[in-house]
Amino acid sequence: MRISLAQWSLHRRFFGKSLEAGFGQLFGTLMSDPDSALQGEDPLNYPQIAREEFGLDAVEYVNTFYLGRAGDEAYLGELAQRASDSGVSSRLIMCDLLGSLGAPDATERAEAIESHRPWLSAAEQLGCHAIRVNLYGEGGADEMAERTTESLSVLGEMAAGHGLNVLVENHGGLSSNAAWLAGVMRSVNRSNVGTLPDFGNFRLLPNSTPRQADDPQYDRYQGVAELMPFAKAVSAKSYAFNASGDETTIDYERMMNIVREADYSGDIGIEYEGRTLSEGEGILATRKLLERFV
Repeated sequence: MRISLAQWSLHRRFFGKSLEAGFGQLFGTLMSDPDSALQGEDPLNYPQIAREEFGLDAVEYVNTFYLGRAGDEAYLGELAQRASDSGVSSRLIMCDLLGSLGAPDATERAEAIESHRPWLSAAEQLGCHAIRVNLYGEGGADEMAERTTESLSVLGEMAAGHGLNVLVENHGGLSSNAAWLAGVMRSVNRSNVGTLPDFGNFRLLPNSTPRQADDPQYDRYQGVAELMPFAKAVSAKSYAFNASGDETTIDYERMMNIVREADYSGDIGIEYEGRTLSEGEGILATRKLLERFV
């Protein structure tokens, strides 16, 4: 297994002062004027940061830092060159804010599918193996499964033309019900459509719903075990650490045993989301912890 770095671990560094108004306003700005939301460090520097500050040679991009650049071949060429110059491999692009692949309206679903097309081209240009998508929409489990199966089948066909995989992360709502998501994977039944299990994203409410301490949660260990048979990437979420370097909310030894038992040999992406440590400190703490197991 190879340790990579998920760009969201550094979202405060790239968004800078834009975060002061909250994520709601930030996402609105990203949709209307994405470049103005980047009030921190230039995201073109990301591969160099990963290599020089954290000693990592693989990166996972997040499209929200490049929303205005999906079709900009010169910009993406510069990003690819910086990765190459730093000796860094570009692994995947996590795609957000691109519409609902499970929307009730067929036209809306088609628009969401189409909005992913430029990111497939971007991923190919960067040398990635996959894009990560979300399965959002409205309705019951059965109808959502039918709609998202259809959307993923179309996306999978599109991705095949670029030599890419399409991955779904447990990322709120029905997608965090691992049994449901595994069922969708079986229904799609394409070799280039799989999962990106995240150790922490098992909240069974839509991400737009305000968070509460008693929010319903899917069992994270059961969930990762159910998603690993379809995994082509894994997200090692972390939040807090004790003096011994153990993550205090997730049993990493148990989680990594689940990953190993699935005969997984792909990327393990560091995704630190905590507040007690700085972003850099959290990334390094997660790397040190993962190195016990990979």
